[in-house]
Amino acid sequence: MAVQTKVAWAQLRVGILAIVALFFVALLVFLLTGDTRFFVKQVSLYTYVDDAAALQDGAPVRVNGILAGKVKTVALSGSNDPRKTIRIDFLIDQAMMKEIPEDSLISIASDNLLGATKFLSIKKGKSPDTVKPDSEVHSLDTREFDDLVQQGYAVLDSLQAILTKVDGVVSQVEVGKGTIGKLLVDESLYRSLQSIVDSVQVLANTLNSTKGTLGKLVNGDEFYNQADAALAKLTKIEDDLNAGKGSAGKFLKDPKLFDDLSKSVDQLQAILADLNAGKGTAGMLLKDPKIANQVSLTMDKIDTTIDKVNSGQGTIGQLLVNPQLYDSANGATRELNGLLKDFRANPKKFLRIKLAIF
Repeated sequence: MAVQTKVAWAQLRVGILAIVALFFVALLVFLLTGDTRFFVKQVSLYTYVDDAAALQDGAPVRVNGILAGKVKTVALSGSNDPRKTIRIDFLIDQAMMKEIPEDSLISIASDNLLGATKFLSIKKGKSPDTVKPDSEVHSLDTREFDDLVQQGYAVLDSLQAILTKVDGVVSQVEVGKGTIGKLLVDESLYRSLQSIVDSVQVLANTLNSTKGTLGKLVNGDEFYNQADAALAKLTKIEDDLNAGKGSAGKFLKDPKLFDDLSKSVDQLQAILADLNAGKGTAGMLLKDPKIANQVSLTMDKIDTTIDKVNSGQGTIGQLLVNPQLYDSANGATRELNGLLKDFRANPKKFLRIKLAIF
């Protein structure tokens, strides 16, 4: 009977030990996989946003990327303020409260580009005072960014339309449509381009040889010799000029020519000075107002005489404008011509002299 009691007691102890072991294993698994943090005091805070952006309860809260707590609840606030449509209550570790200044801003972020995992991101401010428990942390105004994103969608739609058109153009080019397509797939254009390349190659070969005008010009010695001779002649002319040979050389080197030219310039300056001073006939003509008045009066008289002639006054005027005088002069000229013809034909008729003695 005592043996059975000992066996039962041993079995009981083994069972209790197994239960305790299973409890600690479960606790360890819970601590490793769960988000509950034991023996850590947390403080409640809240914020308002205009859109929850699929943020879930229990999502992490990070301060500048450092885990500091978790989201408690995400619910509609009931406020008519569009910026306070959603209220988010979250818990922050008390040790992290000193790292959150009053002017910190909070926003909803994601761990990856797909945005599947959301979390609350707190951007530290610069205020010396920290947030108080059960107080509000102001959220970042992302409405302008959201508007920009919406505009970006329109831009993406436009880019998609452009890419569609580009894809259509590329498809046409691939099948040989259009100028570019024919240039890529048409063998006749390829042969034409190949013939042009061959012609250019022939031209290059010609230039590299001594054939043709360009080939001789590039590779022949004759052009070089002619150019060298021309340069030699130019050098000789320059030497002659420097030596004072020839008219141009004397003009450059002979001081007498320079002195004569300087004297001529001095004389010209003296003449101009006399003219400006009113000396001589030309000077008086330029400076004396009396002569200028006489010239002006003479021009007025000539102008008056021309006006009278044009109006038919006087003999000259009548001769210019009176047709009768023109006709009379013309008739007298014809009679004089006839008289001269008769005189040449029978001069005795006009030169007969009669002597009579009485």
